[in-house]
Amino acid sequence: MSAPSAPPRTVICVGDVHGHITKLESLWSNLQSALPAGAFATALVIFLGDYNDRGPHTRGVLDFLLALPRRHPAQRLVFLCGNHDLAFAAFVGALPPPPDGSPFSATWEEYLHNEEHEGWFRGPGYEDMHVQGRRWGGVIKERWNPKKGLPYRGSIYDAQPTFESYGVAHGSPDLAMAMPEEHKRFLRDLVWIHEEENVPIDTDEGQIICNLIAVHAGLEKSIDLNEQLRVLRTRDTRVPKVPMLSGRQDVWNTPKDLTGKRTIVVSGHHGQLHIDGLRFIIDEGGGYEDKPIAAIVFPSKTLIRSTEGTTSQD
Repeated sequence: MSAPSAPPRTVICVGDVHGHITKLESLWSNLQSALPAGAFATALVIFLGDYNDRGPHTRGVLDFLLALPRRHPAQRLVFLCGNHDLAFAAFVGALPPPPDGSPFSATWEEYLHNEEHEGWFRGPGYEDMHVQGRRWGGVIKERWNPKKGLPYRGSIYDAQPTFESYGVAHGSPDLAMAMPEEHKRFLRDLVWIHEEENVPIDTDEGQIICNLIAVHAGLEKSIDLNEQLRVLRTRDTRVPKVPMLSGRQDVWNTPKDLTGKRTIVVSGHHGQLHIDGLRFIIDEGGGYEDKPIAAIVFPSKTLIRSTEGTTSQD
């Protein structure tokens, strides 16, 4: 008699956190309660990015995430970079340098027409700051965000709560000095893509084995797939705005190059839950006070949500 094969490793993908530490703690507790102890203890856990902005406790969120390897040493933990994280890193000098040695100021030109309207940061150090860092630390002229039906909080990224979580005013160049070095290292080490082989997923036809690609927003339908993968794998910070981290409709679906290839594509970013075949968008919270943070568990495709920390916006 041959020994029974080990069950497949559980894969957990966690949606956008956006500074909501109470929701994150609640979600983590609910995941731990919902899964068998062994499956949780050895899971591959992929955080889909956007740890900061909007919610009040970015500093606490990063402390929580940094403690996870010590609390759960048998887990594999992956921290993806979201568009908010890239901008945060750019502002505090924690963004990987462009691979060709070009200055970050070379990223400004394409979007200079937005500088005045978006109130880009012009304080100390702006001269060699990636465009997204300048947008993140700036002060937008409009006070109301019509897309969200809420006021902007400091900048177009709603970065004010992140500054305040470190005890400094929005737009303060002192933010980098106020941050623990391990927080800057966390931002510097974020990956732009995670690729995993042999991930099982339950379907109506039974369990199948897939490749998995996790990327914050998705893969662009009109850009060569190999070029997208190059940008993501190398974290090419020459790109002023990375569509795979910040796009919307153009990254919603799975690219044609991957259709029929048993590849799961999982993202956060979009402020909603969407499941269509092997395309998963897991961002129920979107940074809103009154919505939970969600996670999806493979192979079962079980959705787990935070049950604490949501507040009414009435």
